[in-house]
Amino acid sequence: MTTATLAPPPAAGRPADPPADRSGGASAFGPLARRVRDAGLLERRRGRYAAMIGLNLAGTAAAWTGVGVLGAAGPAAAWGAVALAAPLAVLSARTAFLGHDAGHRQIARTHRANRALGLLFGNAMLGMGYGWWNDKHNRHHANPNHVGKDPDVGDGVLAWTPEQAGRKRGFGRWLARRQAAAFFPLLLLEGLNLKLGSALYLRGRPRRQQALEGALLLAHLAGYLALAFTLLPAWPAVALVAVHQALFGLHLGSAFAHNHKGMAMPGPDDRWDHLRRQVLTSRNVRGGPVADYLLGGLNYQIEHHLFPSVPRPSLRALQPLVREHCARVGLPYEETGALASYRLALGHMKDVGAAA
Repeated sequence: MTTATLAPPPAAGRPADPPADRSGGASAFGPLARRVRDAGLLERRRGRYAAMIGLNLAGTAAAWTGVGVLGAAGPAAAWGAVALAAPLAVLSARTAFLGHDAGHRQIARTHRANRALGLLFGNAMLGMGYGWWNDKHNRHHANPNHVGKDPDVGDGVLAWTPEQAGRKRGFGRWLARRQAAAFFPLLLLEGLNLKLGSALYLRGRPRRQQALEGALLLAHLAGYLALAFTLLPAWPAVALVAVHQALFGLHLGSAFAHNHKGMAMPGPDDRWDHLRRQVLTSRNVRGGPVADYLLGGLNYQIEHHLFPSVPRPSLRALQPLVREHCARVGLPYEETGALASYRLALGHMKDVGAAA
C-alpha cells in the first residue's frame, strides 16, 4: 500500500479521534480560506470550461457519427459499432463531471447559468436529474461519511457500517457478506440506477420542477433510443445501449469509490469543525494529468470538499496550500495511489460485511 499521510489514518468504520487542533477549533479554517481567496483560486475559469465543454461535445458527436457510419456499412460492421460504447461511456462520464461542477457553481458566475448547464449536462444529455443529484450531493458535502446525514452511507443495497450489515436479512445479508467482491459488478447497473433515482425524485416535487426536469428526462430517453435504433439495426442497438450504460456506471462509480470509503466516520455525538469534517473523511488519489482526466478532479477530494466552488482546473494549484495547512494544524492528509485507494475502500467493505 502506497499511503502518504502526516499521521496514521483513523480506523475504518469507526469514529475517528480527531487530533488536537492547534489553531483554535473552527478558526483553523480561516487562515487557509484567506490564502485561497488571495491566491485567486476562487475565480471562475470560463475559458478552460468553454474548451472542456466544446471538446466533450465534439467527441460525443464524433463517437455517434462513427456509430452511424458503421451502422450504414452493413450487419457485420453494425456489430463492430458496439465497441464505440467504451469511448461513449468515457465521454458520458466527462458530461457527468461537468454537471457536477455546475452543481457546485464552478463554471458560471450566476446560479441561473449554472443550473441551466446542469440541466443540459444532466437531464438532457445523460437522463440524470440535476435536482435529484444536487439535493443528494449537497447533503453529502455538508456531512460526509456521517451516518444518518450523508445519503451516500445510508441504508441501501450495500452496508457501510457493521450496524447496517447486522440489520440485513435474507438476500441482503448474503450480499453484505460478499459486498467487496460484488462492488464493481454492481456498478455496471449504476447508470440505470441514476436514471431511476432521478425519475423517482420528481414525485412530490413542485409542479414546475416536475414539468421542466421530467420533460428533459423524457426528451433524453426518446432522443437516445431514437439515435441508437436509427443508426443501428435492432440487436446491435440493444447491445450498444446496454454496454454503454454498463460501462458508464462502472466508470462513474469507480471515480467516486476512492473518495471516502474506509475513511473516518463521525459518531452521532461528534461535532467537528469544517476543516476536520472534510479532511478526516476524504482521501486524495495520486496520478497526475491521467487521474485528473479519468477522475474528473475528484482525485483532489480533500481540496474539493474544503472548497467546493473552486473550479476544477484550479484544484492542482490549491493542493499544496491545503497540504501545508494540514501539516501546520496537525491534521492527517490522506493521499494514495489509485490501486491502494481501491484496496482500502474494498477492505473497509469486507470488514463491514463480516458483521452480517
